[in-house]
Amino acid sequence: MALDPSFIGRSYPPTEPYEVGREKIREFATAVGDANPAYTDPAAAKALGHPDVIAPPTFPFVITYRAAGQVVEDPELGLDFSRVVHGDQKFAYTRPVRAGDRLSVAVTIDNIKSLAGNDVLTVRGEVTDATGGHVVTSVMTLVARAADEAGE
Repeated sequence: MALDPSFIGRSYPPTEPYEVGREKIREFATAVGDANPAYTDPAAAKALGHPDVIAPPTFPFVITYRAAGQVVEDPELGLDFSRVVHGDQKFAYTRPVRAGDRLSVAVTIDNIKSLAGNDVLTVRGEVTDATGGHVVTSVMTLVARAADEAGE
């Protein structure tokens, strides 16, 4: 069943603040195999003009994916998560994510379309810091695969 395009533009409340810790940044950098010292060494980050270590560019996925759960779990939307695959991810930064940031995410459904029987859902997450300043915009594309002819 196709998703209702009238949901385009629906926004969800901002998430509770997520406090970005040095160790979480270090763990993420290690997990993605990025040895940039600005991610693990405060002195290296400060030498580049940052007040503390910064996070790798894809780090906001940690919190934006969680925030997108509001969309995925919206019973009115009727998305079958068992059929969903992550199709694409983009980030547009105002500034890097830094250790000590307290970040919230407000998500909006930017687009819903049907392609070859699959539903394609675009979810935008606006990430802001504790002062309300914009940090990064995340654009996530989710694809809900069409059921095959056997209904599976």
